[in-house]
Amino acid sequence: MHFDIRNELPKHLQALFEQETGAKNSIGAQAELPRRRFLKVATIGGFALGVYPLIGNAQNTQDASAAKSSELKPTQQPSAFVRIDKDGTTTVTINRLDFGQGVQTGLPLILAEELDADWSKVKSVHGDSNPAYVDPVFGIHLTGGSSSIKNSYTQYRELGARTRAMLIAAAAKQWGVEASALQTQNGVVIGPGGKKLTYGELAEAAMSQPVPEKILLKDPKNFRLIGKPTGRLDARAKSTGSQQYGIDTHLPGMLTAVVAHPPVFGGKIASVDDSAAKAIRGVKAVVRIPVDRGGEGIAVIADGYWPAKQGRDALKIQWDNAAVDKVDSAQLLANYKDLAKQTGKLKYNDDMSKLAAAPHQIDAEFVFPFLAHTPMEPLNCTVAINGDKAELWVGTQMPGLDGLAASKTLGIPPQNVKMNTQMAGGGFGRRAVPTSDFVVEACTVAKAAKTAGLTAPVRTLWSREDDVKGGYYRPMHVHRAHIGFDDQGRIAGWDHVVVGQSILAGTPFEAMMVKDGIDATALEGMREPYEIPMRLSVHHPKVNVPVLWWRSVGSTHTAFVMETLLDEIATTTKQDPVAYRLSLMGDQHPRHKAALQLAVAQSGYGKKTLAKGHAWGVAVHESFQSVVAYVVEASVKDGVPKLHSVTAGIHCNLAVNPKSIEAQVQGGALMGLSMCLPGAAITLKDGMVEQSNFGDFVVPRITDMPKISVHIVPSADAPTGMGEPGLPALAPAFANAIARVTGQRLRELPFKLA
Repeated sequence: MHFDIRNELPKHLQALFEQETGAKNSIGAQAELPRRRFLKVATIGGFALGVYPLIGNAQNTQDASAAKSSELKPTQQPSAFVRIDKDGTTTVTINRLDFGQGVQTGLPLILAEELDADWSKVKSVHGDSNPAYVDPVFGIHLTGGSSSIKNSYTQYRELGARTRAMLIAAAAKQWGVEASALQTQNGVVIGPGGKKLTYGELAEAAMSQPVPEKILLKDPKNFRLIGKPTGRLDARAKSTGSQQYGIDTHLPGMLTAVVAHPPVFGGKIASVDDSAAKAIRGVKAVVRIPVDRGGEGIAVIADGYWPAKQGRDALKIQWDNAAVDKVDSAQLLANYKDLAKQTGKLKYNDDMSKLAAAPHQIDAEFVFPFLAHTPMEPLNCTVAINGDKAELWVGTQMPGLDGLAASKTLGIPPQNVKMNTQMAGGGFGRRAVPTSDFVVEACTVAKAAKTAGLTAPVRTLWSREDDVKGGYYRPMHVHRAHIGFDDQGRIAGWDHVVVGQSILAGTPFEAMMVKDGIDATALEGMREPYEIPMRLSVHHPKVNVPVLWWRSVGSTHTAFVMETLLDEIATTTKQDPVAYRLSLMGDQHPRHKAALQLAVAQSGYGKKTLAKGHAWGVAVHESFQSVVAYVVEASVKDGVPKLHSVTAGIHCNLAVNPKSIEAQVQGGALMGLSMCLPGAAITLKDGMVEQSNFGDFVVPRITDMPKISVHIVPSADAPTGMGEPGLPALAPAFANAIARVTGQRLRELPFKLA
C-alpha cells in the first residue's frame, strides 16, 4: 500500500497536494554514460557488481589500474555501492556516517526503489575514505549540512537503476529475448510466460554486462518504497543492545589510552610526576604528547579504560598557562556587548534613513552562550600501526580529511592508511572537525605507544568530562537590533549587529564560505523569508576557545532573534502573529507559507480553547533548504516555563521516509528545547570550562519532553535536508508562548524569567 499524505492534511490544504504532485512529478531523467564493462570480482557467498578505485585506502596495484580503464566517476559505479549475494541479500554501502539520523536506511531505500529490490533482504554498511564515497555535490567525504539524502538522492536512484538494467540484460541474454520484454519486481526478473530469475541467480552474470548509456528513472507516482513510512534497518540492533559503535571496537591485544588535557586551551606542561600512575596495575606506559591548539598533554596507556583513568587521576601535573589567553565568560560578554554597539562588516546595507522617525521602536540585545555537543557516545578512535601501514576505526563525519590528517601524523603514505567508518552514537557536528583533533590525538598516542615498545592497537577514549571541558563549542553570540515600524507593522528599518567567533576561519572551508571577512554561517537565517529593509553587519573576534558548527549552525541563534522580534512587532501592533508573518512573506515563499499553514491547521491554533495560564507560540524558519514551522502550547508554573505540546509543519520537498523525518523533527525539537533550560550553557573562568558532565551541563529529561506531532507538506520535488532544520524554530516558538503568558520578552538563552 502506498503512503498517501493527503490523508494527513486538512481539506483546505489538499488542493496544494494536487498542485504540487500534478505539476512537479517528473523527477525521472536520462543520464548518458560511456559504455564500459565492469570487471568481475567474486566475493565469498556473493558477487559485487564490479570493481571500484580506492585512492585514499591501502589498495593493490591491480585495483588501481583496473579503475583507470573505466571513465565512470567512482561515485557512479554500482560496484562500489551494491553487492547481491546468491540468496538475494542486497547490501548497500552508504557514503555517509550514520550517527542516529537514519541514512543507513534512507539511502538504501532510495537505491532499492529503482533497483526493485526485495526490501526484506536489504542491508547496509558504511563506506570509508574511498573516493567513491565523497559527497557527489561537494566532492569531499562529508556527513553534515543535512546533505546526505539531499545530495545523494539522484545518485542513489541512478545506482539502483543501473544495477537493475544490468540484471535485466543478464536475464535477457540467458533467455534469448529482448530486454524490453522483461520486468522486475521485488528482487526478481520476470520474463515471457512467467519465467523468473532472482537477482541472486543473476548477479554473477550481470557483472559481465555493459554499463547502460541511458537510464530512465521511475515516475514518483510509481514509487513503492519512497514515501512510505519505513522502520529503520538498525532498529533491532539498537533496541536489543547489539549495535556496535566505534567505542565498542575490540581488537586482539588492544590497549586503551586516556589523555590529561591542559585545563586552559593551548596550555603547556611545566612538570609532571608520573610515578604513581606507572605503579597502577595494568598501566603500560605514560607518555607526553602534543595536543590540539599547540598544547601539551599526558597519555596514560593501559590494558583497559579503568586502569588508564586511574593512572591519569594519579598524575601530578603542574601546568604552564602563562603564554595563553585565559577567557572569562563574563568579561567576554561585556566585550561582545561593546562591539555590538558598532557597525561591523556589512552583509546587507539597506537604507536606514526612515528608521529613527518610525512611531514604534525596539532596541533589543540578545545573548547566546557557548554550547557543548555532548553526544551520547564520547569521542574515540582506535589506531593499529603495522610497519608502513595503519588502520583506524572511528565514527567520523569526514573520513577523507581525517585519513589525511592521520597520514600526516603517523608519517605513513595516505594510500597506506585505511579508514573504517563506525556507527557513531551522536555527534551534532563534533565528529566533523577541520583540525581532526581527536583523530590526530589518537594517532599521536598510537605513535608514542609504538615508540615506547607497545605494538598493540591503541584505542584513545575520551570521557564525558573530557568532551565537555575539551571543546569544541557552538560559539557565544551577542545580537543587537534597532527596529522602527508603524502601526500596521510595516518596518521602516532594521539595523542589526552580530558578534561571534568565526567557525570557518583557518579551516579548509574558509576560502569558500568566508567572503569579505564575513563567515556565512554566522548570519544564515537572517532576514529571509521576510521582505524587510535591513542593515546587517558582523564582528568576528578571535578568542582562545575552540568553536565548531553545532546542529543547525547559525540558525541556532538567528532563528530565535528573527522570530521573537517579529512576534513582538505583531503583538505591539495588535496583529495575529501567524497572519503578520504571512503578510511579510509576500508571494515569493510558498514553502514557508505551506509549512506554517499546515502547523496552524493541525494544532487547532485560534480554534482550540487552551487551559488557563497556557498560551500559543509560533515560529517558522528555513535552514538547509527545508522549512519547519512550530505551533507550541506552553505555560509557566512557579517561575518555571513548561512546554506542553509541539505541532510541526514541515516542507522538505519529497519525503523519502516520513517515519525518519518524524524522528528527526522530534530529536531536533528536543535539542532545541535543551537551549532553553537553565544550566544549558558552557561558561569559562580563568580560561577553564566550568562544566564537566550532565550534572552541571543540563540536557532535557523525559519529564521535559512535550507531545510532538509532525505533519509534512506533500511534494514531488527532490528532497532537501532534515537532520538539522527541526531545531531552530523550537526555542523562539517557546519564547513567544512564554511572552504571551508573562508579558516578558526573552532575550537570552537559556531562558531567564524575571
